[in-house]
Amino acid sequence: MPKSVLVDLTRCIGCRGCQVACKSWNELSVVKTTITGSFENPPAMSETCYTRIRYQESEAGGKPVWNFVKEQCLHCKEPACASACPVGALVKTKSGAVAYDFDKCIGCRYCMVACPFEIPKYEWSKAQQPWVRKCTFCAERQADNLPPACVKTCPTGALLFGEADEVLAVAKKRLAADKKYTQSIYGEKEAGGTAWIYIADRPFAELGFNTKVPLEALPPLTWSSLSKIPMEIVGFVAVLGGLAWVRNRGPKGGE
Repeated sequence: MPKSVLVDLTRCIGCRGCQVACKSWNELSVVKTTITGSFENPPAMSETCYTRIRYQESEAGGKPVWNFVKEQCLHCKEPACASACPVGALVKTKSGAVAYDFDKCIGCRYCMVACPFEIPKYEWSKAQQPWVRKCTFCAERQADNLPPACVKTCPTGALLFGEADEVLAVAKKRLAADKKYTQSIYGEKEAGGTAWIYIADRPFAELGFNTKVPLEALPPLTWSSLSKIPMEIVGFVAVLGGLAWVRNRGPKGGE
């Protein structure tokens, strides 16, 4: 049974414990800002930041309101990134995670173009052995019957991990029981549905979510687009594959 996470934005206090846990578990570096030279909240997700708490301010009835918004890969039920990958480096697992195979990746970055949520990031800072990076849904922890590191760390219960059907049922129950919530669940239908779903007390468009994502699954659209790729590009992909074979003989990402 695939797993899912409910993110209740009304319970997030912006402590960023999930960010710290994610970096610690995945052994990701902490980057200093170039302006102040201090360790500050990253301005966006990157190859060293798989999850990020974003501060979102808006206005309601002439008064300022604010929310904290957790960002990470949504792990689509039918991921466009996986369908766009010509070598199967990205695959949807039974646990619900969209996993990445370092050995297969040829660095074409089609996944980055295909993702409607702009999640996969490339290691532009590395001259040798660059990889695509994103949240892994802590697939290795799930394999050991452990929750994702970010979920384990959350002190307010803003993150609920469990069986996908049960998590969705909890989200619907909260919406029905408390009218403070906007009566919609982000991720229930977007891109055909995602493993990470959100509920909030503000419209998702005001919270900076991409509300223009198609509701249908995207792989069929991805394949129709890829079929129009010129043969010259296909040849280039083959060259990338050869280079990747040489590259992949070295240490794997994170080693």
